[in-house]
Amino acid sequence: MPNNQIPYEPGHPWYYVLGGKVLKPSQIKQNVIKSGYQGYLKEDIEKAANKVEPQRSIALRRIRESAKNDLFSDLSRYREVVRELSQHRASNLDKEPQHHDIHTSISLKHNHIYNNLAHLVTIDDLLSEQPELDLFSSLGGANGR
Repeated sequence: MPNNQIPYEPGHPWYYVLGGKVLKPSQIKQNVIKSGYQGYLKEDIEKAANKVEPQRSIALRRIRESAKNDLFSDLSRYREVVRELSQHRASNLDKEPQHHDIHTSISLKHNHIYNNLAHLVTIDDLLSEQPELDLFSSLGGANGR
């Protein structure tokens, strides 16, 4: 079944049961950017972004480092699961589509990668912006007087 006829997204096991194409990490990242999704750490990222410098950059980089480490780990496992899915598909060519653990495994790894990429894209965007500095706020009073 062509991908455009599969009624599920790559984050759902049945997408793979029905023969959905395995996405490359770069394609997953494109989908993240297109969706505007910021990941399940959105609130933590926003809290970090609202801090004053240099705490802002330190907090954002800390979250970024954790997301990057998780992404590398997930990518390694994703490659393994992709190979397993390929072997599974090759050995089940003449059978009716049926859900197996491999379909859940690859959809979960896709979702982990999707979330980590969403965190990294969001944080990179925030780190590329310099927050506006209110030069007069530290002087106190109206108009810095």
